[in-house]
Parts: sequence; structure tokens; C-alpha cells
Amino acid sequence: MPRRADGRAMTGRYYEEFTVGETIEHARRRTVSEADNQRFCDMTMNQQPLHLDADFAEGTQFGERLVNGLYTMSLAVGVSIPETTDGTIVANLSYDDVEHPNPVFHGDTLRARSTVTDKRETSDGDRGVVTMHVEAFKLVADGDDVLVCEFDRTALSKKRPDGAES
Repeated sequence: MPRRADGRAMTGRYYEEFTVGETIEHARRRTVSEADNQRFCDMTMNQQPLHLDADFAEGTQFGERLVNGLYTMSLAVGVSIPETTDGTIVANLSYDDVEHPNPVFHGDTLRARSTVTDKRETSDGDRGVVTMHVEAFKLVADGDDVLVCEFDRTALSKKRPDGAES
């Protein structure tokens, strides 16, 4: 297994290891806390009262503060990294067609899955471009998880080094 400079194993896939049509269920989950939402809003200088002001949010159709949608999207990318691009990515090229069909609230636990929708080699043949449709869900008690964010992520991926094991 390929290793990072610090000796830790890289778990991501090389270009050749992605198969168009495959769905990857990501093992990692995260329960979103009020502190997560507050820090993200602070770091990005997003002071939208719908995310931060309980009194304001109480008067909206949601009745409480919403987790920042960009945090939700970022979390979906983050939990997908180990099974997709950990140590094997050159760069993220784009995030397209982002939708937030349902809200996320403090205390919601999220999971994600990625479906490979396209792949192609670069014109020089040295790397590959992989597009994945990423979906984030909040877990609910009855097991019928609710879609809260979806988008297409396109990454420039390394190809397997000559002589590397599969």
C-alpha cells in the first residue's frame, strides 16, 4: 500500500481503480454540533442570522438555526476522502450542480456516498479526470435517511505508478 511521507497509508484510489457506475458508501459519519456551525461561519465570515441567531431563526419557516449549507457540502467531501482521493489526488477541479433539498440542524448526524459518473485520461495520458456524484444524508430513526445535499465533484487523479500493487 502506498505511504505518505509520514509513513501513514494512503487509502485513496488511483485513476485506474475507479469504475463508472460504482457507488461508494462512505464509512465515516459526523454529528454536526452548534460549535461546528459557529466555527465554520466565523472562519468564512458568514454572519447570516439564519445560521447564528436563535431568535431570528425561530421566526422562519424552519423554526431553528440551520447548519451552513457550505459546511454540509464540505463535510460530505471530507467524509468521502478516505475511500476516493486520499493521497491520490492532484487537485479538485470543480464542484457543480450543488443542491440542498432539506435542512440540516445542530445534532443531525450525516453520512455520504459517491457514485462515479465519468472518467477519462488527460490528453497527455499521465493522469485521469474522475467525476463523482456525491450525496449527503441525515440519519433518521426509521432508517429512511433524508437527502440534505448533492453535487458533482470532479477531481484530477494520479495514475497508478509503474510497478505499484493493486
